[in-house]
Amino acid sequence: MNTLKTICCLLLMMLASTAVAQLPSIQLKDINGKTIDTKTLSNDGKPFVISFFATWCKPCNRELKAIHEVYPDWQDETGMKLYAVSIDRAQDVNKVKPMVDSEGWEYEVLLDTNKDLYRAFGIQMIPHVLIFDGSGKIVDSRSGYIEGSEEHIIEKVREVISSSKKEKK
Repeated sequence: MNTLKTICCLLLMMLASTAVAQLPSIQLKDINGKTIDTKTLSNDGKPFVISFFATWCKPCNRELKAIHEVYPDWQDETGMKLYAVSIDRAQDVNKVKPMVDSEGWEYEVLLDTNKDLYRAFGIQMIPHVLIFDGSGKIVDSRSGYIEGSEEHIIEKVREVISSSKKEKK
């Protein structure tokens, strides 16, 4: 009987962890006002990244600028995609598009003014990066930024692609 209880508990824990590892269905706007359901975020079976930021967050902006410098190379090499999700409040959201435009960021930028997506993932601080495999499962999560730590993102994306190729063989 104890073995059965243990197996049931393990199964429940596995189910609970997979539920959190998937994208929730939350309605956000992009910087052009179009509504996007976060459950539909994907990259045609390739890895993608969600980076939470705010216009007032200096480390966030440094990280997104550093990624911007290498993003075309990353895309050419891996096909990865980055979604930048602003958690600026509704009264400050008008600062996001001008900042994105002035920086020339080619990311898809979403506005999480109520922090619904931010809270759904249990995030406590920004910048925060979530890395997803091609099927939309979280494979890595980290907070904070120091110069050069953007390299962790591409390294993890490469690992995901490499393990995906091994699984297909």
